[in-house]
This record gives sequence, C-alpha cells and structure tokens, in this order.
Amino acid sequence: MKFPEYRPRRMRATPTIRRMVRENRLSVDMLIYPMFVRYGSGVKEEIGSMPGNYRISVDRIAAEAKEVESLGIPAVILFGIPETKDETGSEAYNQDGIVQRAIKEIKNACPSLVVITDVCIDEYTTHGHCGVVRGDKVLNDPTLELLGAMALTHARAGADIVAPSDMMDGRVGAIRIALDQNGHTDVAIMSYAAKYASAFYGPFREACDSAPQFGDRASYQMDPANSMEAIREVALDIVENADILMVKPALPYLDIIRRIKSQFNLPLAAYNVSGEYSMIAAAAKMGWLDRDRAMMESLLSIHRAGADMILTYFAKDAAKILNR
Repeated sequence: MKFPEYRPRRMRATPTIRRMVRENRLSVDMLIYPMFVRYGSGVKEEIGSMPGNYRISVDRIAAEAKEVESLGIPAVILFGIPETKDETGSEAYNQDGIVQRAIKEIKNACPSLVVITDVCIDEYTTHGHCGVVRGDKVLNDPTLELLGAMALTHARAGADIVAPSDMMDGRVGAIRIALDQNGHTDVAIMSYAAKYASAFYGPFREACDSAPQFGDRASYQMDPANSMEAIREVALDIVENADILMVKPALPYLDIIRRIKSQFNLPLAAYNVSGEYSMIAAAAKMGWLDRDRAMMESLLSIHRAGADMILTYFAKDAAKILNR
C-alpha cells in the first residue's frame, strides 16, 4: 500500500467511522477499584496526594461499595490501615481485623461485587516492610506462614480473590496450600507477579502509612531495569497455581505487560498506581492537561498493551464516562 492510492485518513474522517474501526475498546468490566479501609467510625477522609480517593472506616465501607457497584464496576481491592502495628503485623491476620470486617460488610451489602484483598503485612508492621525483619534483613521463608494466615482470614471472611503483593519467593504456593488445606479451594489468587521497586508508589505509602522505616524494598521488589526477570517471576507463579497475573506499575511497564500477555495465557491485570494517578490529577489541577482525556488515554494504553483488568483509582470516573 502506498500514497496516493492508499489514504489512511479515510478511516479517520468522522467520529462514526473512527468508532467502527477502533481496534481496542475500554469496558467497565475491566475496572477494579482500590479502597482504603481504616479504623474508627464515621470516617471518610480524603487522601491529600490522591484527591478524590478516601480512607473510609468499616461502618461506611458498604455505602462506598454500593456506589461502585451502581457504576457497573465488577470488583474492588481492599487495603487496611489498622489502629495498632507491631513487628510481625499481627493485625494483618486478625480474624476481626479491619479488612476482615470490611469484607463481611461489603459482601452483605453487595453479594455479587467481587472482593479482592491485598495480602501483604507492610501496612501492619512498625518497620513498614513486607516481611519478617531480623536486624536489617527481610526474611523470606518465615514471612510465608504469615501470608498464608492472612489470606486464610480473608477467605474465611468471604473474599473472592486474594492478591499477594509482598514479592516473597514461594508465596503463591504457600497461600494456595493454606487455602486448599482449609477448604477454600474456590478462592482465587491474583498474583502481583511482576512488581517493580518503583518511585510511583509514593502517594500510596502516604495513604496507608506504610513507608519503610529503614532501607527500601529493592531486595524483594524487582529492579526496573529487568525484563527477562519478569518472565521468570511469572513462570514461577504459574507453577505455584496463580489464577490471575499482575504487573505493577502499569504505565512505565507497558512493555512488560505486552511480553507477559504474548507469552502466557492466564488473565492479566495491571495496576495503574497512585503515582500515575497523582501526576495526572496534579497536572490537571494546574490546567496543563485535560484530566478526563489523559485518564482515558492512559487506561486505553494499558489495555492496548495487553491487560485484561486494570486496577485504578480512576475507576469510578472512568466508569461514568464509559456508561454514557
């Protein structure tokens, strides 16, 4: 094909033609909305670095879930902010903990809404790391038992999917064994299979008060320079029986999303993380870009790269546009 016989602009001539030949389409069905559950009562406090997102107490979480469901969003993922923390994050696997109670509230109010839970102890520890700490080291194997216990309390409370985000080696297998041995064979695992040690998590750490109190997470989260390593991580999680794979963050790692989608046949999620959200929100506030257009273009790029599901703080706003 060559000009002038072939003119690509013919297929861009009108909005209707562009809609007819569109190769990728966003759907509300792809969206997963992150929710922050905190201690206290009657609380709904906006997160300063993530305007439009809130820390919500358990007694108000059902109302938020109903709004999400009314927009057609099929799933939420829960993160907990406990009242007290300790060295081993014991509130993470407390049967009556923040997230465990929130799961019950949401499932009672919205039985068909899929509830996913983040499985990681960093939000519950005084040191802010994702595993058991001894000295200045984060220990892998002792952490696995805690992750299994945490996932089990979520399953018992009614979670549909558990999502380990800690990046400890072997955690998918350990969680699968804990669930299966206790009769929760139907609870799925969405693995943060390729989670990078990223600068884009800053606003989330403010939201959950989960910044490491020493060092960083580079000894367990992935090096942003590595691509082949992501393939190895994914392959390991598949062997350990992950049901859904995830790449986090999304926008700086579209190439990783594409590689994983091309090589593996499990459902693939991508996390449009807090820093990606906050950059657009801040630029829009300054009048430097159109918030809705930048939001939808970003989400479309993540889907175009290969993501079947997108975890995003934009979920409610994007759903309102998609439902028009």
